[in-house]
This record gives sequence, C-alpha cells and structure tokens, in this order.
Amino acid sequence: MSHDDFHLTLDAQLCHRLYTASNAFTRAYRPLLNALDLTYPQYLVILALWEGDQIPVSQLMAKTHMDGGSLTQILNKLQHKALLALDIDPQDRRQRILTLTPQGQALKQQAREVPAQIACRLKGLSTAELWSLAGLLDRLNADLLAE
Repeated sequence: MSHDDFHLTLDAQLCHRLYTASNAFTRAYRPLLNALDLTYPQYLVILALWEGDQIPVSQLMAKTHMDGGSLTQILNKLQHKALLALDIDPQDRRQRILTLTPQGQALKQQAREVPAQIACRLKGLSTAELWSLAGLLDRLNADLLAE
C-alpha cells in the first residue's frame, strides 16, 4: 500500500476513533441512564441545566453544542417527563427560558453515582491522562467549531 493510500484507510482516520469512542461511551452510560429514564443526549442537557437553569434555549445550545432541531426534540421529551418547563421570557417574547422542575432538580441526587460508575470502567488511563485527553479534545473541538 502506498503512503497516499494509507491516508484513505479506516485506521488512518482520527474521526473513526472518536466515533467509536463516542459510541462506546453511549453504550456504557445506557444502563445507568435507563435507571434515570434518560437517554444520553437528555442526560447532557440535564447536566447543563444542573449547572444553572432559568436560561434561554440559545444559551443551552451554545453550552451543549447541540443543533436547534435535536435540542428541540430533547427539550420536548424532558418537558413531557415533567423535568423542565419552557416559558416565554417576559423581557423578550421571542426567547424561551428553561427552568428545571422540582423533579428535574431531584434527579440530580439519583444521578450522583453515574460519573463514578463510568470512571470505574476507564481503567486503561490514569486520572492525569484523562484530564490531558479532555484538554486535547477541547482544543480539537475549538479548531473544528471555529468559523
């Protein structure tokens, strides 16, 4: 195989490694989140809202890097589960404000063990390596999201 052809192999694609790791994370989280009646994308939204709710949808989009269409579906499902409320912003009627319900806030207590249970599965990397990887992924995302 020529050097030029190697670049067109699956093993040479960083994106494939990230895709595989992303799918593996989602599978690892699935049984833990099933107990909370959340999908992985719903969990990410709830995590962001636990950091601070009563925020506009646009701010949540920026924080989670989710597109509007996907986020709308997730928010509708979370609203249907009575975990959050979507209200009109009284200062700007075009904006919708997200607020966690008492049930959404209470779910935080149930989810406290999820990160530790996932960390137990990550035996091949030290804590320092995991933080280093997080930093590298942040830089990679910054490059790819830059316009």
